[in-house]
Amino acid sequence: MKQYLKHDPWLIVEEDFNRNYNEITESVMSLGNGRMGQRGNFEENFSGKTLQGNYIAGVYYPDKTRVGWWKNGYPEYFAKVLNAANWIGININIEYETLDLQTCEVRDFRRVLNMQEGYLERSFVALLKSGKEIQVNAKRFCSIVDDEAGAIRYSLTPLNFDAKITIEPYIDGGIRNRDSNYDETFWDEVRKETGYGEAFIELRTRKTGFHVCTGMCIEIEQDGARIDFQSQPIRQEKYVANRMTLECLQGQETTIYKYAVNLSSLNYDSDSVVSEARKYIQRITGKGFERMLIEQKQAWADKWKMNDITIEGDVAAQQGIRFSIFQLNQTYTGEDERLNIGPKGFTGEKYGGSTYWDTEAYCLPFYLATADQKVSRNLLRYRYKHLEKAIENAQKLGFKAGAALYPMVTMNGEECHNEWEITFEEIHRNGAIAYAIYDYVRYTGDVHYLAEYGLEVLIAISRFWSQRVNWSEAKQQYVMLGVTGPNEYENNVNNNWYTNYLAAWTLRYTTEAVGMVKELDAEKFNELCDRIHFREEKEITTARHIADHIHFPYDENRQVFLQQESFLDKELMPVSDIPKGQRPLNQHWSWDRILRSCFIKQADVLQGIYFFEDEFDPETLQRNFDFYEPMTVHESSLSPCVHSVLASRLGRKEKAYEMYLRTARLDLDDYNNDTEDGCHITSMAGTWLAVVKGFGGFRIKGDQVILDPNCPDNWESLAFKIRFRGALLEIKATQTEVSIQNFSEKNAEVLLYGKSLTVSAKSQQTVKRATGLPIKSRKK
Repeated sequence: MKQYLKHDPWLIVEEDFNRNYNEITESVMSLGNGRMGQRGNFEENFSGKTLQGNYIAGVYYPDKTRVGWWKNGYPEYFAKVLNAANWIGININIEYETLDLQTCEVRDFRRVLNMQEGYLERSFVALLKSGKEIQVNAKRFCSIVDDEAGAIRYSLTPLNFDAKITIEPYIDGGIRNRDSNYDETFWDEVRKETGYGEAFIELRTRKTGFHVCTGMCIEIEQDGARIDFQSQPIRQEKYVANRMTLECLQGQETTIYKYAVNLSSLNYDSDSVVSEARKYIQRITGKGFERMLIEQKQAWADKWKMNDITIEGDVAAQQGIRFSIFQLNQTYTGEDERLNIGPKGFTGEKYGGSTYWDTEAYCLPFYLATADQKVSRNLLRYRYKHLEKAIENAQKLGFKAGAALYPMVTMNGEECHNEWEITFEEIHRNGAIAYAIYDYVRYTGDVHYLAEYGLEVLIAISRFWSQRVNWSEAKQQYVMLGVTGPNEYENNVNNNWYTNYLAAWTLRYTTEAVGMVKELDAEKFNELCDRIHFREEKEITTARHIADHIHFPYDENRQVFLQQESFLDKELMPVSDIPKGQRPLNQHWSWDRILRSCFIKQADVLQGIYFFEDEFDPETLQRNFDFYEPMTVHESSLSPCVHSVLASRLGRKEKAYEMYLRTARLDLDDYNNDTEDGCHITSMAGTWLAVVKGFGGFRIKGDQVILDPNCPDNWESLAFKIRFRGALLEIKATQTEVSIQNFSEKNAEVLLYGKSLTVSAKSQQTVKRATGLPIKSRKK
């Protein structure tokens, strides 16, 4: 772990410049607004360790798949979110000496991500080799009000000299992805324009043909007063800039305001992106930096009002959950159903920025409870709109009759993951899509979604499971061969318990959903049957037979579900037996050694028990937890949160807290030595799960909210809000009592510690934990 960032409830603070950790800090201090995002890079030139990163939502490139041996069924490409034009750049030269924090001495350095108000701030004093000292203060944000724009205020103050300082704000489109398979550049220049204090460049992606216009406008002040300046337009290949040379006196502050926009043909006609960018720039420049910043602060205040979680008594834990919520809100707003949540969001390039099963399994519950219902509905509709592609993906692997295999990795619905053990075998992702439909309908009560979209997806997924199993004469059961479960440290195994269980559950739920839709809208159901050639009686009979006769590996001696058929053939040992210095395993062991070991990357059997908690008694959870958790290395970012939730349900506060810190501070403390590649955005939703579903004990059963708060012993209190079917509740738990405030206009029925409680409209109920009985009620 690297614990160099200061603990603070609302800020991420780096004091003193940690050059060796700079790429980690760049990831952590990334900014975004759902449409665009940018790593915490420096505005001025930096020749040290850095990963320049600017990203535009929905814009991608199909990088040619790079494999040593091509197999039938491989995807043609690996989709990548593209490193787009660098809009933040401001080169500074002081009498031919470049300001570069790698080559000069740095004092009083401070870099701060303000999560409460949504901006990044930095200050330092640079001592140049010439002996000149200069103070720099910079602040920037990606506006969530004007969500295709960003703004920068960059101030320079010479401390011991008078000099001419050359300032060159620029846009650089000559960038490339670090993870390019063939070291390709992905952008072609279309046009560029420069004028007084402004510049525009339009780039087009190769193959996919997205157009993006990045524009900027510059204003300059000295001692707080706006000045006119002479600017030299600079035009180079994929590069535009304005160069200004200013007389700067000792102690005089010079401030550069840089306004920038990124407009893509995803939202504008490609022929008009430049003209629209010019209008956009004029509008935000007319607002000015301070007004934009005020709007930014207010917009973030509105977000925090709805989804903040407060933890008293533990600053590290408080910082961790707010960081997670902040990054989730920067990454996805739900306004555009064409967009989804990449595992790295706008913080890095790894994983291509594409959509994984993480969205459905981990992120959906966060948006269900904290955002308007349309947000989670849009996440589901994203998959519905990709259904035809999912059917095509299955056809490429030999499936037929409308069977659908959703991709492991995608941008447009096509599979674009190029590791065979994942592409062909990690098929449990299909079940996550089905589970998300169930989760949404259960939570919202929106049964109409099944009739409109959900049932069609469920039938297609069930058709896949029906064809993917085969009958074993030896076992007299259905089996699932050659799969990879959530634990990717085992490949090509037979009868992964989680995959088999998810398949059987999906088949049963699809049958149930058929009945629900027939009752709700028989006409729509019949139209669907005709359109997709659904043979109700035959397909339902097959589904039920498979679900009732599928094989689930089980150890009678230990009374635990077996992760896969031959798991007990491994040499079983706890993680504590791994020699010191050999973790993470994926950075120290060969893949062969990992695959043969018993060590588990992430929750697998326990993932299934977490999803379907109502189907397993506490004793079953306890036996499986005690068997698998000691062998789990948690080298997937998605692992600690599940274990934290389950440990909370078992009443194991210390383990739950240990796992919570691991997920909440995964990137802040760089647990797995990989934060420099970008933050783990989808696992941040897991941090929310660990707090709300774990320590808060929140879940839904039938039409009722269930709460069983159980704070860690070192927390004075925990408070969070949830939306549920038109109600807005705030739950605050201390070590001695729980209060529930109902902000809505109707009564809320809650099951608290197993006892029914009615919280009247616009009122608050407080209950003593020891008895579960109300001690006071207050009308708001």
